[in-house]
Formats: sequence, C-alpha cells, structure tokens
Amino acid sequence: MKMRKWMLAAGLTAAMILAGCGGNTGTDAAQTQETEEAAQENTEQADTSAQEDSEQAEDAETGQEEQNPEETGGSETSESGEEAVTYEDNFAVDSEAVSAFADKIKEAVAAKDMEALADLTSFPVYVGIPDTDGIVETREDFLALGADQVLTDELSASVEAADMSGQEPSMAGFVVSGESGRPSIIFGVVDGKLAVTGINY
Repeated sequence: MKMRKWMLAAGLTAAMILAGCGGNTGTDAAQTQETEEAAQENTEQADTSAQEDSEQAEDAETGQEEQNPEETGGSETSESGEEAVTYEDNFAVDSEAVSAFADKIKEAVAAKDMEALADLTSFPVYVGIPDTDGIVETREDFLALGADQVLTDELSASVEAADMSGQEPSMAGFVVSGESGRPSIIFGVVDGKLAVTGINY
C-alpha cells in the first residue's frame, strides 16, 4: 500500500514537472515568435521610411533643378524673341549691327512713325528743332512734338539717302544722313544697347 502511494506521488510529481516544462516551452515559443514578428515589422517600417526619404530627396533635387533653369544653359532673349546683344561702347559694334539699326531708323522715318522712332530712342534725347532748347526729356514729350515738326521733308530725304556701309565708329556714335551730313539722326551705344541719341536739322 505504501509502495502504491509512493508510486502515485512520484507519478503526480513527474506529471507536474512535465506540465510545467511544457507550459514554459509554449510561452517561450510564443514570446520568441512575437519578438521575431516585431523585429520583422520594425525592419519593414525602416525599409519603407528609407524608401520614402529617398523619394523625397529625389523630389527635392528635381524641384531644385526646375527652380534653377539657368544651370542647364540657355541664351537670354529680348521681348521680340531675338537674342539680346549688349555692347561696351560704340567701337564694339560691328558693321552689320550698325546697318541693321540704321535700317530700322530709315523705316520709321519713311513711314513718319513717331512711335517706332521713339522705340529706338534713348531719353532724354537732343532734338534740334529751331526755337527750342533741344532737350526732350521723355517719350511722351517726344511724341507730343508730332511727326510734322520732327520728321520734316528735309530730314526724311537725308535719312533716306544715308549710306551706312563702311561707316567708322566714333565717340559721338553713328550718323544717318546724306552726303551733306545735315539734317541727321545720330545713334550709339547707351546702357549696352544701340539707341538714337540726337536729331539735328
């Protein structure tokens, strides 16, 4: 009888020990699985965050390139779509540019177009109309003089007869006139660009 009780007690003890070990093993396995899942989730989040940071950096670089188009090159153009050319002084202007600008003056004078001539003029400008002080301060003042007073028949004939080929530059600029030299329109470099600087009668 005692032997039987002892064996029963031993069996119960063994069962408890096995149950305890089994329970711990299950818990440890569950904890291990949770730890692995958490680590995997953290890794995925880190990968996603790194990818987002990389995409944001690329977007920022693209935006910077779009904001700085001058870095990719390109030429400056004027409002008319032509390349803007600037000159240091009258001696830096080539003969083709002189002839081209003189042609614009001739066209404006022939059409008696004060607006077009004003577009080619730098203000204030000297306009030597008799009985005036000769200085015209603004475009509005120039237009107010009128074509009849500025674009006289004598001036129109002299400008039409002007030959600009081979004209040498000078400090005063370039002269658009016939052989007599008067009346005439003078132009030269003002702030890097060609412009009418005086009209003589």
